Amino acid sequence: MSFAAAGGLSCDIPTNEKETTMSGKLHITEVGRVAVPASDQDRALEFYVGTLGFELRSDVKFADGKMRWIEVVLAGSSTSIALTPPMEGGPTAVDTGIILSTSDIDADHATLKAAGVDVDAEVARWGDPVPPMFRFRDPGGNSLTIVEPTG
Repeated sequence: MSFAAAGGLSCDIPTNEKETTMSGKLHITEVGRVAVPASDQDRALEFYVGTLGFELRSDVKFADGKMRWIEVVLAGSSTSIALTPPMEGGPTAVDTGIILSTSDIDADHATLKAAGVDVDAEVARWGDPVPPMFRFRDPGGNSLTIVEPTG
């Protein structure tokens, strides 16, 4: 990808045979899960399940019982969030890039704010084509976004 002098982004399309046939050899089927670091997995689990309404999909000990693999998922969704111990030397809080959808952005903003969740002061409204949105932080400081899709 490059920034064209004429005023915009351009995307380089693969032109050699090796690049164009690679996708035919892969077996990728979905975005199955995203990992969010959680220094305090119990606190993170309570937030995602108790506050946000996710369901617990998995909570399994591994590494001789020294670590846990926890996955939470919204009802009806196939993509889960894995609440993982931070990698050694890695960040303990990140901008996750996770965007959750809602049918009522104002009600969700007010509800999370009233529950004491660290939410943006107000819902951002940029206008078409950008949906109304706000960001919030989980107890570990990881940021997520909620949008109300339009059209």
